[in-house]
Amino acid sequence: MDYRQYIESMSPEVYERLKRAVELGKWPDGRTLTTAQRRDALQAVIAWDALHVAAPERVGFIDNRRGAGQTCEEPGPRPLQWVEGERGGE
Repeated sequence: MDYRQYIESMSPEVYERLKRAVELGKWPDGRTLTTAQRRDALQAVIAWDALHVAAPERVGFIDNRRGAGQTCEEPGPRPLQWVEGERGGE
């Protein structure tokens, strides 16, 4: 069985466990993932996503529909406003 076949046959439950392990950095039994395990688990999650999940719902999806030079609808930077009086934490 090749890698693609393993990914195609992976159940949603296994996918969720791998995804959670990558998020937390540990297996369900509490053991820490090694760097190689984390890398391989993330690669499997991304590959499974590519086969079973719509693009906007995938791990690592970046919406790049805006073209170069276009701005977002959010206002630009605003200057800080200093407020006299209350001081936090003192």
